[in-house]
Amino acid sequence: MTALRLNLIRGADVAKSDQNPKEVIVIGAGIVGVSCALQLAERDFAVTLVDRNQPCQETSFGNAGVISPWSCVPQSTPGIWRKIPRWMLDPEGPVFVRPRYMARFLPWAWRFLTAGQPHRVDRHGDAMLALSRDAPASYRALLKGTNAVNLVRDSLYIFVYNKEEQADLNMLAWRMRMSRGVPVSRIGRRELSRLEPDLSDEYEAAIVIQEQGRALDPAGIGEALAGKAQRRGISFRQARVNTIQQCDQGWAVVTGDGEITARQVVLAAGVWSAGLLKPFGISLPLEAERGYHLVVRNPGVSIHNSIMDTERMCVASQMDKGIRVAGTAEFAGIDAMPDYRRAQVFASSLKSLFPSVRLDEQEPWMGRRPSFPDSLPCIGPVPGLPGLYAAFGHSHYGLSQAPKTGQIIADCLSGQTPDTDLTPYRMDRFR
Repeated sequence: MTALRLNLIRGADVAKSDQNPKEVIVIGAGIVGVSCALQLAERDFAVTLVDRNQPCQETSFGNAGVISPWSCVPQSTPGIWRKIPRWMLDPEGPVFVRPRYMARFLPWAWRFLTAGQPHRVDRHGDAMLALSRDAPASYRALLKGTNAVNLVRDSLYIFVYNKEEQADLNMLAWRMRMSRGVPVSRIGRRELSRLEPDLSDEYEAAIVIQEQGRALDPAGIGEALAGKAQRRGISFRQARVNTIQQCDQGWAVVTGDGEITARQVVLAAGVWSAGLLKPFGISLPLEAERGYHLVVRNPGVSIHNSIMDTERMCVASQMDKGIRVAGTAEFAGIDAMPDYRRAQVFASSLKSLFPSVRLDEQEPWMGRRPSFPDSLPCIGPVPGLPGLYAAFGHSHYGLSQAPKTGQIIADCLSGQTPDTDLTPYRMDRFR
């Protein structure tokens, strides 16, 4: 799909609030913000969507395309502290902290390790699953009436292992999934070769998660939802948000292109959301977990499902524009320049997975995952600030959790009780 260009409204064209209780501004046009905007518009809210870029051109653009209804294993689990030093010492490993950022990173890292304590992990897993469940079907419902429904494909999620004994269903992550009804199975080399004929013979076994979805163009899905939302009457304003302020009309969103007011504001600006809340005395451990991907065009091989390389901790998937390999977690702050060497590592990973792949045409990318230490977002009313709602911090799971987040936000603003307990996603859990 070509990039969507939504019609813009300029500062002089923005109508001031006429005390319409159904006026709402959604800050952030990533997949979560777009999902919120569409589902609010479908309930007859007058929505203005604000972002510095066109929809889904930041973090939502570059994910691995996994649409999982079964996400229930947080990033921090018991014993992960044993792996982190090895990962960080490997210059091509899945985790990297730039030396100058280490002092700022350590407090978040401590919270991260604490979140992985045994008595917390199950609670976090349940809260993740509540947001992810039915994600592929939810996308198809939201995309109905667009030309992008075929961008969501049925898929398996295949975790490949070099040695047969490594594919162990007794590992904690697999036990967590199976105890929650996730359909998983263990397969050997023969079945793996049948599912993915171009995969290297070096992989002896795999564990497969069934009933998954995958995106052929993650940004294209978001763009289609944004286009549908605009047809439902939302306005789009491309501008950088400087501050949000309480005012007589409810809330004022001050941008580089003027001020917009509305009774209610949904803050879905990803990693930039925490900075907009600081003037209200709210300090949140929201980290810019920088992820990279590499797109290989004309690869000469085919991938039929989402493939997780469990050794290198990266995911390979076939998309409309080629094969995308995504992963890594780099901690360097929001504004640090990308180090595309982190993306080039994926070329060797892809070659290991698919020995006959052609690597002539490569395109690297970097995005900023908004990550809290417990792998859970903030969703719902912001305590002490009536009319302000949170919908940010989805870490690695924004693509899968966006439809449900949009539904919850639409319920909250409509005065309905969400069918999901919002306690795990409360902002004040970090006090």
